[in-house]
Amino acid sequence: MHRLYENKDISVFWDSEKCRHAKKCVQGSPATFDPTRRPWIDVGIAETKEIWQAIARCPSGALTCTYNHEVSVSFNEADSCSIAYDGDRRVGECDYQVTAEGWVIYHTEVMPEYNGKGIARRLVYKVTEEAEKRKMSVIPTCSYAKKVLNS
Repeated sequence: MHRLYENKDISVFWDSEKCRHAKKCVQGSPATFDPTRRPWIDVGIAETKEIWQAIARCPSGALTCTYNHEVSVSFNEADSCSIAYDGDRRVGECDYQVTAEGWVIYHTEVMPEYNGKGIARRLVYKVTEEAEKRKMSVIPTCSYAKKVLNS
């Protein structure tokens, strides 16, 4: 399971399959990471620096984060995609197709000047999160989505 947690500054990615429950995150930021709460991650409580430092101590790599660079990501079910915006400017998207097997992610793209900022990863995680909410499988066929979800 892949989850995305965001505040205005950062996006936190959690891959449950990699998680080894070392509790380094809980020790580093107990307000953010609380295994008794659902969802167990809340990035709206602690300071960004504290969250970042706690994630840096994750020994399994299950938790990672990136700065948002003032780019927002939203889900658009009507168009079967997630979209990244810098203000009003559309700077990236992740497209999927609904099939009998699940949601097939077939394309992820970010404008070249936005590469390397974690935006494509946020786009893929946003589609994955929405699919999980609807109890749909995700099948990555685009090379980037395969890399993100199968690493």
